[in-house]
Amino acid sequence: MRIIEDDLSGAAIRALLDVHFAGMLANSPPDSCHFLDVEGLKAPGVTFWSIWDGDDLAGMGALKRHDAVLGEVKSMRTHDAFQRRGVGAAMLTHIVATARAEGLGQLSLETGSSPAFDAAHALYQRFGFSYCEPFADYRPDPFSRFMTLKLGD
Repeated sequence: MRIIEDDLSGAAIRALLDVHFAGMLANSPPDSCHFLDVEGLKAPGVTFWSIWDGDDLAGMGALKRHDAVLGEVKSMRTHDAFQRRGVGAAMLTHIVATARAEGLGQLSLETGSSPAFDAAHALYQRFGFSYCEPFADYRPDPFSRFMTLKLGD
């Protein structure tokens, strides 16, 4: 599998983004969905990657930098055809390594709280993320779970 920085222009990535957006909206009320749209993923301070198995799109993920210390995992999604094949772990490894290489001290995320997000919670916990209070501009929300990973000493 190979991970590339993606400009979000390809049909396959747009289709996976549509699935991602629909999945978020299907599992949380709209006011509790905090995904970035395509323009948000192209914003300064956000890097978006896709992960490929040959010519097949396997997944995606992004890193949003809030400041010199705090980064946020955004838009992690594995294509349905690649579930349980290590795609999410490969992307998260890449995002964590990038955040460390850039000198960020903390990597946090917001994800849903329903059972549909249980696999994501387990993945993040395997990587050492722990539950935390809302960060940045987030507010407490029963449909959200917040997690964080200290990257420094």
